[in-house]
Amino acid sequence: MSIARLWTVARLELLQRIRTVSWYVLLGIFAVLLIGVTALSFLAFGGVVPDAGQRGAGIYSTIVIITLLLVVLVSPTLSGNSINGDRDAATLAPVQVTFARTSEILLGKVLAAWITGLAFAAVAAPFLIIATLAGGVDPGVVVVSLLVLIVEIGVIAAIGVGLSGIIARPLFSVAATYLVVSALVFGTLIAFGLGSTALSSEATTSYRPMLYNPDGSPQCRDGSEDCWNDPAQMVCGEPQESVYTVPRFDRVWWVLAANPFVILADATPAEYDPQGYPIDLFGQIASGVRQAQLAPDLSSGYDECAPNAQDDIRTPAEIRDDTVPSWFVGLGVQVILAGLLVAGAWARTRTPARALPPGTRIA
Repeated sequence: MSIARLWTVARLELLQRIRTVSWYVLLGIFAVLLIGVTALSFLAFGGVVPDAGQRGAGIYSTIVIITLLLVVLVSPTLSGNSINGDRDAATLAPVQVTFARTSEILLGKVLAAWITGLAFAAVAAPFLIIATLAGGVDPGVVVVSLLVLIVEIGVIAAIGVGLSGIIARPLFSVAATYLVVSALVFGTLIAFGLGSTALSSEATTSYRPMLYNPDGSPQCRDGSEDCWNDPAQMVCGEPQESVYTVPRFDRVWWVLAANPFVILADATPAEYDPQGYPIDLFGQIASGVRQAQLAPDLSSGYDECAPNAQDDIRTPAEIRDDTVPSWFVGLGVQVILAGLLVAGAWARTRTPARALPPGTRIA
């Protein structure tokens, strides 16, 4: 494989995009959206986070997540017709008869689509700098979150290019790319919600009430008028049990591992306040996924005649320490999916071709 030929293919692909006015209009709209998101983030976290030194972490995480969201929405359009669009325009065949190999053509188009997606991240850079200067952003969070963002943009670009080589029609390949990306973003959430309900369990809760006198005072075994501080002397009723259904999030939490936003949040080091609660969106998303790993308590109860017991409530920081990360598994699944699609595109694009789809234009 020649790096020079690969870069030549990528450069030609990029030049086609840069020459169009719509490309700059798209980047301008992206910048306007980020201006609004940044302004709203300063207002939102300024009222929610009391510590001014921690507000930058929340604003920074919001901008990174919105950047990933917008790239997810735009990238399929830019990469989903990369190969079959050139085939329809009769510009693919002239490249195939050169010294460029099929793998170099495919990887060059993946690289071009990747750089195109990174252009949106570059537009977001000034806003990320503003959020960082606001204070409270850990350098490790900046490095890891940007690395994951760059990798996710590359994965989405590879999925689009792969489908554009497998599917003959550009419109269908763009739609298929949106469906695959939507399955990762929204489909995992739907499967998580429906799966947890389908695999639900029955839970039992008991309640034993304390009997009261007409004046509201507790009934006491020794006949006294006040036994609030002596549970052994309280007169209690019969325990009451009820059965209800509990969703089992702990059985399907792994479905969320392939979600791009979960990967971003789970891989990024979490920042917590002194009470152990997350101060940014990364920590909040990761805490929700880590909380889902814990099995629910299927047997609970409350006894008014028993001394008040202090419930052991764990903070999100403690839950994160006791649960397992899943971002590397989800990222591995995405990379394997993208690799299989690119391999399928190579099989359909290589020359000489054994067979072509009906109506496919060659030159």
